[in-house]
Amino acid sequence: MEHMNVTSVLRDRQASRRPSLFEGELVRIAFFRSFAMLNPKIMMRNPVMFVTEIGALLTTLTFVMDALGSSPSMAYTLAVTVILWATVLFANFAEALAEARGKAQANTLKRTRSKTVAKKLVDGKPVEVMSDMLKQGDLVVVSAGEFIPTDGEVVEGAASVDESAITGESAPVVREAGGDRSGVTGGTRVLSDSITVRITAAPGDSFLDRMIALVEGAVRQKTPNECALTVTLAGLTLAFLLVTGTLYPMGLYFDVELPIPTLIALLVCLIPTTIGALLAAIGLAGMDRALAANVLAKSGKAVELAGDIDTLLLDKTGTITMGNRHAMSFHPVQGVSEVELAEAAMFASFGDATPEGKSIVELARKVLGASAPHEVPDSKVIPFTAQSRLSGLELPDGTLYRKGASDSICNCVKRMNASLPEGLGKTVDDIASQGSTPIVVIRNERVLGVVALADVLKPGIKERFARLRAMGIRIVMVTGDNPLTASAIAKQAGVDDFIAEARPEDKLAYIRKEQASGHLIAMMGDGTNDAPALAQADIGVAMNSGTQAAKEAGNMVDLDSDPTKLIEVIEIGKQLIMTRGALTTFSIANDVAKYFAIIPAMFMLAIPQLSALNIMGLGTPQSAILSALIFNAIIIPLLIPIAIKGVKYRPMRADSVLRHNLLVYGLGGVLIPFAGIKLIDIVLCGIGLF
Repeated sequence: MEHMNVTSVLRDRQASRRPSLFEGELVRIAFFRSFAMLNPKIMMRNPVMFVTEIGALLTTLTFVMDALGSSPSMAYTLAVTVILWATVLFANFAEALAEARGKAQANTLKRTRSKTVAKKLVDGKPVEVMSDMLKQGDLVVVSAGEFIPTDGEVVEGAASVDESAITGESAPVVREAGGDRSGVTGGTRVLSDSITVRITAAPGDSFLDRMIALVEGAVRQKTPNECALTVTLAGLTLAFLLVTGTLYPMGLYFDVELPIPTLIALLVCLIPTTIGALLAAIGLAGMDRALAANVLAKSGKAVELAGDIDTLLLDKTGTITMGNRHAMSFHPVQGVSEVELAEAAMFASFGDATPEGKSIVELARKVLGASAPHEVPDSKVIPFTAQSRLSGLELPDGTLYRKGASDSICNCVKRMNASLPEGLGKTVDDIASQGSTPIVVIRNERVLGVVALADVLKPGIKERFARLRAMGIRIVMVTGDNPLTASAIAKQAGVDDFIAEARPEDKLAYIRKEQASGHLIAMMGDGTNDAPALAQADIGVAMNSGTQAAKEAGNMVDLDSDPTKLIEVIEIGKQLIMTRGALTTFSIANDVAKYFAIIPAMFMLAIPQLSALNIMGLGTPQSAILSALIFNAIIIPLLIPIAIKGVKYRPMRADSVLRHNLLVYGLGGVLIPFAGIKLIDIVLCGIGLF
């Protein structure tokens, strides 16, 4: 029930972000754009429609010659010419409408992006400058009620931020220095407190700028599948071009002179004009749907590739869990009091700006009360690194406090030739087996005890992972925690496997191994230590709330910072592939019906035996050809909603998808044209045109 509710909310939210399919303004823009796209340089990008346009030009010339010579076939030639131009314009309209939807979203984003006054820190003092004058590395102060001028990272302070202009979510989020929740986006507004932001985006290269460029189609590239289909369609067009070219001399052999408009009509009806007309619209609409889901894809390839993903790597902290682990309890070793451990843990965490470090300090203050120590001036902070996996503080008197992962601390103690206290291993294992993270604390070389940090899973994560598994996707959790903690969290979250005590190079090695086995890997993360893996993965989805390094490394950015967003991304990718496959099936299938309409009509008078192929019982050769052409033209705008909205996605196996497409779109692609062409023929003959 919870899953259904979550999905419903997401769908409603996405729907509210999209403009209506046939909104008046979008239709007006698309209409005029359809004529502008008649430029041969633009049409050449689509071989099928380019051939159709050339055919329309040839029939236009034929009509002019017929008109000058007062030919009796002038009306027929005019009808063919008009229908061919309508076919080309309908195809352009489909692509133009998809582009217009993107530009409508771009205009909305442009209204969000505006020049604002920023308080730049110069020699420690705020100086007002325009936001477009800021450079990478500049520090700015943003207070409550002010807009963040451009993308950056919080380096000091914490504040609640309204990101509704970017994400569509009204609920504010907390952004703070340290950890993986430091990323801020230009155009968002600070609601409380004050933060210092280091600018990470060059002018004109913010996420808003990229989103605008994306939805305007400036950086859209054809996907591998789309390129392959384009080549296939071009091959089919060439084949039918050769076939059509042989019919004229064949007709002369049977004493039948086939008119140029008839041959062109046959060619246009036999080549896959339906899918050729809708191909670009399908690709553009896929990116539109990704953006509606609040996913910024850096290329169209990433969107479609997501549909073929079979392995998903997820960072634990901040992705599967809430990210901010909280210190829950102190576990001193034998001979050490809880007060002594709390004091040492507090000192070790004074230089730790992460939420975990702050929570240790808070818990220690509760235990120590009034006797809690204060920060000592001139102390040296030992920063946390992915390699050392520990941090701490060195006091001016040389006393060294450190905390970190149990194996790192134990190795550190052994290097100092000190002994480990009895029972430490059992305490660490007990904490880890409960799903908490054990943090070992030492003073100089002496181990004092363990701090238990609790991870909190994001709501509904297990149910959504079950959906991914139903799609055939294997889920692997990556964490720096020890195997016991990792195992407990993995079980709670419902993942298929986990990699414990993972360093950045371990993530890379795993991804490369899986890729070498022919798997497509998606990686989701939010931290700087995730950046190499995000860059290596086939699909790298970074959390918008994460660090700038992570966002730069990925080829997608989830603006909602939802780790399960990949479900929607995969569905969009699969929907894109399924839509293209379904409409291709329909396009090729309806060529069968048009074949039975036109071929008998062309030769029926000269070769009466061909009348057996006139299974639709069409009235006259001219009405048969025009009926097929008219149907070929009107089916394109009728399929625009499917091309732009996509076929309904249902989780199913590839063979099931193929059977469904053949049954619905294959059989439908044969039956609908038969009925449609016959109906149009009855109308044409009924009104006495032919």
